[in-house]
Amino acid sequence: MIQLTDSALQHLRHLLDEKGAPVGSGLRIAVERGGCAGLQYTMRISQPQDGDEVDSKQGVPLIVDRESLAYLEGCQIDYLEALHDSGFKIENPNAARSCGCGTSFEPLKGS
Repeated sequence: MIQLTDSALQHLRHLLDEKGAPVGSGLRIAVERGGCAGLQYTMRISQPQDGDEVDSKQGVPLIVDRESLAYLEGCQIDYLEALHDSGFKIENPNAARSCGCGTSFEPLKGS
């Protein structure tokens, strides 16, 4: 499935607390058409829904719809803090290339 670094887990827990998210809420990550490379990542706080894959990382749910799972299998999500760009970053082994901002990607052939 998808890996979360310690930094990503820490920031996700903080985000869930800050938003007052209901019990069972987690990070929903999905892939949609769009962005400058063809497909783009979306992330939001959400409750699981029927058909979702849910993987709990140290008590924090990571929620992925089945259609997105093929593009995200084996990914690592990290949280980076930088002067100009802080936030969750995705390292995706299923991407042939990514855009400069890291929010969209072109899948490997056959993905």
